[in-house]
Amino acid sequence: MSTTTSEPRTDSVPEPAVGTEQGPGLAEPGALARLFAPIRSYLIACGLLSALSSGAGIVPYVAAAEIARVTLSTPSVSAAAVWTWVGIGAAGAGLWLVLMVQSSRLGHYADAAILHHLRVRIVRHLGALPLGWFRASGSGRVKRAMTGDLEEMHEVIAHALGQLVGAVTVIAVSGVYLFSVDVPMALVVLGVLGLMTVSYRVSMRSMAAHVNRLIAAEGRISAASVEYADGIQVVKAFGTGGRVLHRFDEAVNEYAEAFAAWVNEVRHSSAVTRLLGSEMAVLTAVTAAGVAFIAQGSLTGAELVAFLVVSVGLPASIIPAVSGAQAVRKGRMGAANIERLLARMPLPEPERSRTPDGHEVEFDHVSFSYDGTTCAVEDVSAVCPTGTVTAIVGPSGAGKTTLTSLLPRFYDVTGGAIRIGGVDIREIGSARLLASMSLVFQDVSLLRDSVAENIRIGRPGAGDEDVREAAIAAHIHDVIEALPQGYDTPLDAGGGGLSGGERQRLTIARAILSGAPIVVLDEATAALDPDSETAVQEALARLAVGKTVIVIAHRLHTIAGADQILVLDNGRLVERGRHDELLTRDGLYARMWMAQEGVTA
Repeated sequence: MSTTTSEPRTDSVPEPAVGTEQGPGLAEPGALARLFAPIRSYLIACGLLSALSSGAGIVPYVAAAEIARVTLSTPSVSAAAVWTWVGIGAAGAGLWLVLMVQSSRLGHYADAAILHHLRVRIVRHLGALPLGWFRASGSGRVKRAMTGDLEEMHEVIAHALGQLVGAVTVIAVSGVYLFSVDVPMALVVLGVLGLMTVSYRVSMRSMAAHVNRLIAAEGRISAASVEYADGIQVVKAFGTGGRVLHRFDEAVNEYAEAFAAWVNEVRHSSAVTRLLGSEMAVLTAVTAAGVAFIAQGSLTGAELVAFLVVSVGLPASIIPAVSGAQAVRKGRMGAANIERLLARMPLPEPERSRTPDGHEVEFDHVSFSYDGTTCAVEDVSAVCPTGTVTAIVGPSGAGKTTLTSLLPRFYDVTGGAIRIGGVDIREIGSARLLASMSLVFQDVSLLRDSVAENIRIGRPGAGDEDVREAAIAAHIHDVIEALPQGYDTPLDAGGGGLSGGERQRLTIARAILSGAPIVVLDEATAALDPDSETAVQEALARLAVGKTVIVIAHRLHTIAGADQILVLDNGRLVERGRHDELLTRDGLYARMWMAQEGVTA
């Protein structure tokens, strides 16, 4: 027997159990650096260019300050000295422009490169994850990773990096110049900026907790909105809109309360930060200190002008760094979310895929638990021979869908084994395993593409005639021909103008075209009207010819002719046999049959 292997991960972080989600905003230290590793050299170069650009951008202000010092302190100023500083200032401005453009270009190039790299990495990883993860909770995480989280990382590379490096450089260069002019005055300027930094840190001390609360509230608002939109027909028909909208109102109120709590906590420190970070605050402090130092004789008017020219512009350079720091925090949270997604263990693949000897399906003491404690399926054993129909029935929550989900490895069994043709499905490559099955579910999934392409999914590369024959076999050809553009009619995810039964027959045509030897039907006719059910049943009969068929059904009369019926209750197999045999035992199946017959009588 070959063993299964999975690629070891050195950067993984713990993942929650199946069906659970970790809370948002849990930034993993170093996640951002690890994900940015492929573009580290570009980021270093971009940071260096940003630093040089910001340093060059200070030169015109220094030149203007020196011109003021020269003209105010020297009675007969030399025109050559003035024009020298004018030239230096102009050169600094030109160099700033060139370096800024190059830094921006390099940053956006690195941004595009890493986002492409991460999207490809995420998509490839998603292809290796168990399909059950997507059905349980994965779709929301995928959407968040591919949109919001990557957007936060884009902000870090394209904007925040330059803002932070630029702010540090401006403070450093300006500080060196101001200290060279007058140390006490330079300390005054740095004192104002220091107070602004302290105030900002105080206002942001609980940002993570508040952001997490806001994100959770946003999630509840989205869920309530989707619930209302998806169930609008039921809501209007039964007058339950008030209850649904009440849940939406509660979610909105919770968001408002969370936001108000944050504002109330930081309103004073935030106001102080804005005040200290304004040009007016620096101007007032520099003017007041400068007048006092001039009165003491330790400062000249020319030196005060130099401080007014250079220091007043510092807040305008620092404020973008505040936004940059917030972007880095969000980027770290986005990177942590992406790392957790990439760290989820992929579906183990065999070192060498084995080929089944036939298509008989065997459940050998199969058990499965979603949470590791409660068994959804427990010790189920059954054989489904090739060319026969096996029906699985039972009360709601009996484990029927869970059992059939284990066959295509939406999840892996936690006990026992499932074999196809005598081979454990874990020893069959996932692509080969899925290619051996046609899966038809109650919930129809269609792509935003033409009718023909929706059928051709069953066998990519199939010719138009093959598609047409599959549609005829599924009793959907005449319906397609009546569409405005026939087989070229575009469909949306809801199936366009097709009815529920017609959409179901379209997916059956897809399954017929695939020609897979194993057919799994999960409540394929549960929500259909009698006429549509008859048409779908005829299509299913054509699909099942010579195949190993496993069907879940609530309407017991649809499986009365099955070769064997497995009756599940609370995850355990309690009865098996043919329809007539089970009726004579007067067990769970017989009670279910009598209940349905009584309802329909």
